[in-house]
Amino acid sequence: MTGGVFSAPTSGERVVRIRAWLDSDPALDLLQEVFKELSHRDRGAAKLLKERLDEVRRQKGQILLAQEWAQKAKDLLDQPRLNLADALAWQRDAARAGAPLSREPLSELKAALADRVRAIEDLQHRIQVEREAAVLLAQRIEVLSTKSWRDALLVAQGLDADVDAWMGQSDALTADAQWNSIEPRFTSMIDASRSQLRLVRDAFQAALAQAVAADADPQAPLPAVPVWSEELRSARGDAAAEEGRSSPGTDTRAPVQPSVELDQALRRLEQELAEGHGKSAPKAAAEVRALIKGLGRQVHRDQESRAHALLSQAGELEGWQRWRADQLREELVAKAEALLAAPEGQRLGGRKMQETLRSLREQWKLTDQGGQPNHALWRRFDEACTQAHKVVEEWLTQIRQQAEAHKTQRLSIIEEVRAWTDAHREDVDWKGQVRALHGFSERWRGAGHLSEKAFADLQSRWKEAMHQAHERLEAAQALSIERRRALIDEAQALAASDNWRIDAVKDLQKRWQAEAHAVPLDRKQEQKLWDAFRQPIDAAFARKDQARSQATAALSAHDQVVLQAARALDEATTAGDASRIRAAMAALEAAVTGEQEKSSAVADQGEPAAMTPADGAGKAPVPRQDRPLVAVRGDDRPGARRQDPAVREERRDARRDGRRDAQGRDGGRPERPAFQPRAPRLGDAAFRAQRQALEAAQAGLRKLAAQAHGEVLTQLMDAWTARDGEQMPAAQALGPRVAAAGRAAWMAALGPVGGSSAEALLRLEMAAELPTPAAHLDERRQLQLQLLTRRNEPGPAQTWVQDVAAVLRSAYDAESARRLQAVLKVLMRR
Repeated sequence: MTGGVFSAPTSGERVVRIRAWLDSDPALDLLQEVFKELSHRDRGAAKLLKERLDEVRRQKGQILLAQEWAQKAKDLLDQPRLNLADALAWQRDAARAGAPLSREPLSELKAALADRVRAIEDLQHRIQVEREAAVLLAQRIEVLSTKSWRDALLVAQGLDADVDAWMGQSDALTADAQWNSIEPRFTSMIDASRSQLRLVRDAFQAALAQAVAADADPQAPLPAVPVWSEELRSARGDAAAEEGRSSPGTDTRAPVQPSVELDQALRRLEQELAEGHGKSAPKAAAEVRALIKGLGRQVHRDQESRAHALLSQAGELEGWQRWRADQLREELVAKAEALLAAPEGQRLGGRKMQETLRSLREQWKLTDQGGQPNHALWRRFDEACTQAHKVVEEWLTQIRQQAEAHKTQRLSIIEEVRAWTDAHREDVDWKGQVRALHGFSERWRGAGHLSEKAFADLQSRWKEAMHQAHERLEAAQALSIERRRALIDEAQALAASDNWRIDAVKDLQKRWQAEAHAVPLDRKQEQKLWDAFRQPIDAAFARKDQARSQATAALSAHDQVVLQAARALDEATTAGDASRIRAAMAALEAAVTGEQEKSSAVADQGEPAAMTPADGAGKAPVPRQDRPLVAVRGDDRPGARRQDPAVREERRDARRDGRRDAQGRDGGRPERPAFQPRAPRLGDAAFRAQRQALEAAQAGLRKLAAQAHGEVLTQLMDAWTARDGEQMPAAQALGPRVAAAGRAAWMAALGPVGGSSAEALLRLEMAAELPTPAAHLDERRQLQLQLLTRRNEPGPAQTWVQDVAAVLRSAYDAESARRLQAVLKVLMRR
């Protein structure tokens, strides 16, 4: 069924057959069964099955996620009112959950939601545009109210058509399919624009009709638009004047000069109305009325008409101001009543409530200025503020109680400071005093809040008590500063001298430390004095170090030879030649011990002359001089008798004579010379250079040895694979652990295939002390038990060469080659 997966001889063939079988798209239950059977035999081949199973599970999970998020999208689209936040959050949450948004049906649903959101946003944008259009239409109507009523009559029909067109467009917006999904503020926005524009148009049409009627009938009332009423009034006055001039016996008034005071008052009122000052405009209007009343019939006709128009505007402004003032008062009343309407845990605190009430009352006062008061709203406002002020009263009561407690606490701290001062008048533990006074200061800072007046009174008493407590400490600190300055002068004098000693510097530092431990100072001042004390000593040491470095800066001839040898060793290490590295290491060791200088000195002096027999006969042998006896191990037991020094000397001579042989030489251990000459001392630079060069060379040799060992093992594995004895590495390459006989046995084993390598591999792993694969652990335990019963038989550590030959005699396979290579890495390098 699987195409021979279980009968394949090697793992590679099993992988090929598994891939061919997976291409046929087998069922899920069959995949699981094959994976269960194959995972115990070949994990590498079973890995492909596991990947296919994971992919199937992942696809199932993607399908379930797609169904879940598709249902959520359909629910959103089916709703009559779509929330934009939910629609935008659907795509974000689906992507976060890992749903396949690029596949059907999620891709189609995502596009549908995007179109729905785009339509809603477009509708909201159109509502904003229509609101701006309504504002522009209202502004057109307002501009017409500032022109002649005849001009307004000419464009009234076109303006009415524009308003009707806007109304139709607003109705079309409300009939849109996405109207229920827009935000509530857009609905209220279009409704407010519609009602406002309707009111403005109705008022404009009514005023225009009244203007037309007033033009036709002089007895008809004038319109409320100031410009139109002034125009109609002027037209009526001109007609009356013409009628009076035409009728005989009419009494005409004499021309009246304009009043300067009234002109100035009208100018001020006009300025206040133009700037929209609702508070000062009523006062200016009252001033104009008073002047008109005082002048009576002496008012100029132009000033009268101008005053009438301005007073009409001021009346409208007063009415609007009164209405606006009532609105502001109602808002203030609502805010005052909401202070106690909040839940218990969300109400304002005492201080915040006090500030809020103060702000509300100030706003109420500003609203009452320049306008008529509203007593009903004032009573509601005052009652709400009075109820809310109870919270402030409770808070003020708590503040007073806390202030009394804080004041009592501070007074007790002041008394404690005074009592402490009296109790420590003879104390010289200055550090303890500093800690105590610091503790008092911390307690004073954390003693709580007081009013400014109470705190100022207690602060003066606190400063007085602390000043008395610090008097003795400050006097001791002043004396300590003088002593430290004297030490600074001594340090400067000591550093200035040419011949100064380390013991004098140490003594000076000990005196400074004793003074610093005895009397503490302020941290900044103490650091400043310490820097002044340390600077001359550091400068003197720096001069000494500089002189020492200058003295040792020049390298000696021996250091130069060592540096040259170290550089030669670095070059050999970089080249990667083992023989060259060893030669350079020997040269560096000779340079360090000074043998090169000795050989060069001997070469410079020349070879000595040959000694004649007469010279040899004429010179007597130099007698050996023994070193004087310094100490001898004796019998140190209690009651033991000490030997005489002369006896000990005779016994030592006898032992020495007994060690001599017939030729007069010592038969025992040769005596060491009294002094062995040491190698010349190296400078720091030369010492570090030779040490680093030796470490790098040793690491390079280890690396080359490892590379050579790896190449030998690779050649050995290739020879086994090809079963060719000619590819076997040379005996020198195999190393000292493999003799020539062993290499010959390995070459012979590469002949015809025969035998099994299972037991030989187990013995090799036991000899190398390496772990055995889990599949062969039972066999290794059984072999170990068998070896325990075989007496006088060499162990795996003695027969590993023969075991390697047994493995090479068997057939080659990847697992056995890997195990053999692992054990040979250990056995051939031991």
